[in-house]
This record gives sequence, structure tokens and C-alpha cells, in this order.
Amino acid sequence: MTMTKSRRRRATTIIRYAVLSIWAVIAFFPIYWMVSTSFKPSTQWFSWPPIYFPDPPTLSNYMNVWLGAEEYDQAQYAISSQKPLISMWNSTVIATTSTFLSVLFGSMLAYGVSRYRILSEARMFQLLMLRMIPPIVVVAPLSLYYSALGLLDTRIGLILVYFLTTLPYAVWMTKSFIDEVPREIEQAAEILGASRWRIIFEIILPLIRSGLVATFLFILILTWSEYLLALIITKTQVSTLPIELSKYQGSTEGRVYGRQAALAVGITVPLMIVGLVIRKHLARGFSFGMVRR
Repeated sequence: MTMTKSRRRRATTIIRYAVLSIWAVIAFFPIYWMVSTSFKPSTQWFSWPPIYFPDPPTLSNYMNVWLGAEEYDQAQYAISSQKPLISMWNSTVIATTSTFLSVLFGSMLAYGVSRYRILSEARMFQLLMLRMIPPIVVVAPLSLYYSALGLLDTRIGLILVYFLTTLPYAVWMTKSFIDEVPREIEQAAEILGASRWRIIFEIILPLIRSGLVATFLFILILTWSEYLLALIITKTQVSTLPIELSKYQGSTEGRVYGRQAALAVGITVPLMIVGLVIRKHLARGFSFGMVRR
């Protein structure tokens, strides 16, 4: 019986790891193919059978996209002189600013909901439902309002709309972390004479910093990769990286997969770096905070 159970456990473990390995290959293969294509010369973009390893690898796609080098490769694809560095700067400013504001004000609202019940459960659900509205529904009236206020094609306009659309997520996520903090800590601080704002900024927020970091990264991914609102609200003065990437899809030069991949790698790498830097906080934050009753 013992041997039979041991064999079953071993077989179960092998099957589990086999399934996880297959899933990992399926999940990560598109990422590998994107990176591989970014190093391929144009003659290998459409080759059949497909070439899985660029031979020889080249940096021309990155130079053409990010440095605006004007040259012609072997397949005579004209290289655009557009520089996405400006779009990178726009995306960085817009995404980080709107995410910071969303997490800051969302944590304040979440504290009020957690401690003073300023919103009932039904109101909290309604708040989240606001985020479930398809963006295309509000694009037309939003464009009219922004046109009247002079916010079309501006960074401030995108920051405001991203801030408002991600605020429900910030409230819902940070509330669960604040609920983890024992009220006795606040009561002790009040006895010692701490004000409400001091309790929030010096006690509550530091205790849930891992949850705040997880919330920040989650919202940053949403704003960094948002496409539809940025496409409608911006025109020529402000362009984000998703908009810049979409230009290659309709390029008159054809399907320039190598340059698309090089730009896509540049869009993905910053988020991966941020995730690696704050990975310790993410592990704690996604496990519902580090404070337990």
C-alpha cells in the first residue's frame, strides 16, 4: 500500500510538472518569438519554414526604430525616420503620473470606506461598475468636453482620464490591505496625540506599502498599454507607445515585423524591469498584505 501511494504521488507530480511545462512553453513562446524577430534581418521575417534563431542576428531593427537611422536593408524596405523616444517619454510621464494620483487618492478613499464606511457595499460595487463601461461608449462625449476645455491632444487630458478610469481599481485593491491593519494601532497612536493625517501617512500607508506597490504596478500596466482612449483623445502633439506601435500595422511599407518587434520589446522591457525591482513587495502585496491580525 505504501509503495502504491508513493508511486501515485510520484506519477501525480510528474504529470503536474509536465502540464506546467507545456503551459509555460505555450505562454512564453510568443514573447520569445517577438524578441527573436526583433533581431532578424528582413529576409527572415517571412521565411518558410520559419527561422527560430536569427542567423545572423542584427541590431538594425532597433537602430531604425529607436535611433531613426535612415537606410535600406536587403529586402529594400524603406526605414522610417520617426523616433519613438518622444512617445516613450509621453507614456512614462502620463502613465506614472496618473498611476501615482490614482493610488494616492484611491488609498485615501479606501481608508474612509474601511474605517468610516463612507461607501456601502452596494456603492462600492457601483464604483467598480463604472470601470466596466466600455471606453468606446464615452469616447464621443469625452472628446466634445475635452475639445471645449482645450484638453484634446494634451498630456493633462490623458492623465485625467486615466486617473478617473483607474481610481475604482485603486479603491478596491487598497481597501483590502487597509482592512488588514488592526484598529488598535490607530487607537494607540491617537492616545499618543497623533492627528488623523499623521496616522494615515506615517502608520497606515507604510504598513501596507507592499499592497500599494502591487496596486501601483497593476494600474501602471493598464495605463501603459491603454490604446483606445489615447487614440481618440490624442492627435499629433501627444503620442503614446501603443499608438506608435499601431502605426506599423498600417504602414505603407508592408508588414515590417522586425521593426514592430523591436518597438514591442522596448514597450515591454520597462515594465519587466519595474517588476523585477519591486518583486519582493509584489510577492507580499499579492498575498493580501504583510499585516495580519
